[in-house]
Amino acid sequence: MPGAMNASSSTLPGHAPFDDGKSAVELPACDHYAGVEVRMRKSLALQAELGPVFDVTLDCEDGAPIGGEVEHAQLVAAMANSSANAVGRCGVRVHPVDHPSFAADVATIVGGAASRLAYVMLPKVGSADDVDVAVAAIDAAGGAALPLHALIETHAALRNVQTLAAHPRIESLSFGLMDFVSAHRGAIPVSAMTVDGQFSHPLVVRAKLEIAAACHGFAKTPSHCVVTEFADLAVIATAARRAARELGYTRMWSIHPNQIRPIVAAFQPEAAEVDEAITILDAAARAEWAPIRRGDVLHDRASYRYFWRVLSRAARAPDGLTDDVRRHFFGIQAGGS
Repeated sequence: MPGAMNASSSTLPGHAPFDDGKSAVELPACDHYAGVEVRMRKSLALQAELGPVFDVTLDCEDGAPIGGEVEHAQLVAAMANSSANAVGRCGVRVHPVDHPSFAADVATIVGGAASRLAYVMLPKVGSADDVDVAVAAIDAAGGAALPLHALIETHAALRNVQTLAAHPRIESLSFGLMDFVSAHRGAIPVSAMTVDGQFSHPLVVRAKLEIAAACHGFAKTPSHCVVTEFADLAVIATAARRAARELGYTRMWSIHPNQIRPIVAAFQPEAAEVDEAITILDAAARAEWAPIRRGDVLHDRASYRYFWRVLSRAARAPDGLTDDVRRHFFGIQAGGS
């Protein structure tokens, strides 16, 4: 860690003139899906242990057995309302808006647990019109304050990704790899669903890049798709690093508890970059945010914005910053807020 820091309150980058107020809501780096009761309970218990470093999405679309959709929605509502939802970062994936169970999902889960939900995930949206349909139902059920997340997994959704990212209720867009590949009716090989293929097939990579670019353009959170190879932790860690560093994603799906910790770790900035951010921002604050020189490199407000985001990401991890750094840049006392 760098040495002494200027103690002036002007060191707080959030108070500096380069803060443009257009940053996306900083969601946890991992979005973990669980659709079976025992896995829901285990996921929420792990979240209570680790803290709000990952979200838990209770899944109706893939979790509800055919013919048991009503009972599953009741289970999800009860789970969200229970003491197991201790962290408050629990969301729900409902059925698509054109599915017969969509209205009942919303009435039961949002109507019964809106205040305990962090967001609602909408699968298989095709356009902003689909989001508007969902908004009307969710708001009528008492969820007017709920952010919406949406899955881009069809041709129509990818065509409309800019409009979807611009929608005022959308907080995050996710890429639905499996359905997207299937939608090409065999033109994309099944190998594109694997951890190697999804980072190399041009049509899949193009879709990922368009989603990430649209989200960043409208200050929304891009969430990377699943990796089905859950037993090899090195594989999931590599995929998460590539999603973050090559494709610009700031969040990623997990479908197995083994994947949570590697994803969270991979989306954290490296220690050397955090140290660099501390040094540069401290020097910039002393210069009243005028350009500075570090070695043979010039830094100005563009790089200050970048390094402030580095510190913000590190601050979301329990051990990402020392207490002194948290207090200095964020005004956070040890063990408090």
